[in-house]
Amino acid sequence: MGDNNESASTIVVTTTSASHVLDIKGYPKLIKLLPNGKGVASLPFAVQGRACTTSSWHVEFFPDGDLPARAGFVSLFAVLDRADSALKATVGFDLLDPATGDPVPRYASSAARDVVHDFTRPGAYSPHAGSSIRREELERVFRLLEAGGGSFSVRCNVTVFEFSGAAAAPAVPPPDLPRHLGGLLETREGADVSFLVGGAEDTTGCFSAHRCVLAARSPVFRAELYGGMAESAADGRCVRVDDMRPEVFGHLLRFAYTDSLPEPSDQEDADDHAIAMAQHLMEAADRYGMERLKLACEDTLCRHVGAGTGATTLALAEQHGCHRLKEACFEFLLKSPDALCSVMATDDFDHLSRSCPSLLKELICKLAARCSDPTEKPAEISPPCKRRKTKKSG
Repeated sequence: MGDNNESASTIVVTTTSASHVLDIKGYPKLIKLLPNGKGVASLPFAVQGRACTTSSWHVEFFPDGDLPARAGFVSLFAVLDRADSALKATVGFDLLDPATGDPVPRYASSAARDVVHDFTRPGAYSPHAGSSIRREELERVFRLLEAGGGSFSVRCNVTVFEFSGAAAAPAVPPPDLPRHLGGLLETREGADVSFLVGGAEDTTGCFSAHRCVLAARSPVFRAELYGGMAESAADGRCVRVDDMRPEVFGHLLRFAYTDSLPEPSDQEDADDHAIAMAQHLMEAADRYGMERLKLACEDTLCRHVGAGTGATTLALAEQHGCHRLKEACFEFLLKSPDALCSVMATDDFDHLSRSCPSLLKELICKLAARCSDPTEKPAEISPPCKRRKTKKSG
């Protein structure tokens, strides 16, 4: 298992707001001087950002609307004059009560402050980042055409969003205990027990390990190494492991130390090899009481039930109490006449019928039940299949 180097960074969104009050005086004259499409600008105002960036804005006032479609309306817009880069902002306008200076609730554009606008370049404004009110209504409410009237105030509220990234900080690395324990297994440092597997006297059948690790991972190893079966291990002799291939025992030890399954092979027969290894490992896991390894192998075999492995996998599932795997095998055998026929044509099926007659009886019962089910398509058993040899796993 390789090192997993990770890092982390943080994106921080901050907001900075500023307001600008524009007093409109001499309204009756302005509507005569500035027809539709003509406007006048306020003095500039600044929005000071937290990241030492400043944007400059002004308010554009159109007494008779900025476009023909808005003729008869008073229109106001916030225009970006200067910024270090394109930015995002919300804009809202409040008509102020001349007596108190507070926003008139009916004409406070609070909803507009929830809409974020893109200001991509200085000198441009978003046509939606503004406010319009019908001239007749404005003139009536504020008495703009009456003697002594002709003035009103509007407040522009701009909120700028800033994105800043915090310095990258190393993240808490993933657990490295499996890597460290795997290193102990490879180097044999501190090993205090040896195994001779499959009767092979050469290095392929000899394994060194740590009793405490194996005892923690397997109740059978615990009994062998610390219980009443610990005599041979205690006096330094090799613990013999019969009826198991060295390669399988090596993967069993690797899982005990690292919780990892064998890496996929890039050989042409990689799938066949992986299925055979999963079968052997499931037997070994059941033998040593390593339930998690057994379940992992069962999951692999459930995904690879086929004509060449259906019979052996079904027998294996029955022998080791793997109910889910057993049902997966039955499902494959019953899914079509061809699938059943292809498995029945193997030598492994003959062995299955002799060694596990109860499985054959259960298969026949399931087939009969499926044929009698009106919702199922009746299965037609093909003519006797030509016998073919099956490749022995391992």
